[in-house]
Amino acid sequence: MANVTKNRPLSPHLQIYKPIPTMIMSILHRITGAALYFGTILVAWWLVAASTGADYFEWVNWFMGTIIGRLILFGYTWALVHHMLGGLRHLMWDVGYGFDKHFSTKLAKANIIASVVLTILVWVVAYIIRT
Repeated sequence: MANVTKNRPLSPHLQIYKPIPTMIMSILHRITGAALYFGTILVAWWLVAASTGADYFEWVNWFMGTIIGRLILFGYTWALVHHMLGGLRHLMWDVGYGFDKHFSTKLAKANIIASVVLTILVWVVAYIIRT
């Protein structure tokens, strides 16, 4: 019996394809979805701290106020906004609009730009409200 699997070509992988905006956005959509899954632990941690007592809550607030904590929160905010915009893009595709190559490329580029701009806007508004 001959081994037919040795003669079959391997499936193309990321090294073969040239990265295009829609491919990068698809990968980022998956990454931000996973980041949101793990980032939600932050929300749960904050809620547990709030229900545990004032000392622990103050410690969690202190940590979130450090440079590392703020970077984590900024990344979580960006992941949330980016994933939401990607979901809206997918919803648009589900209703049958936006399949044109040039339009979907522009939409993918707009997704990354809008997610960064909206994340910065959210943080600016948060700082304005806080002061």
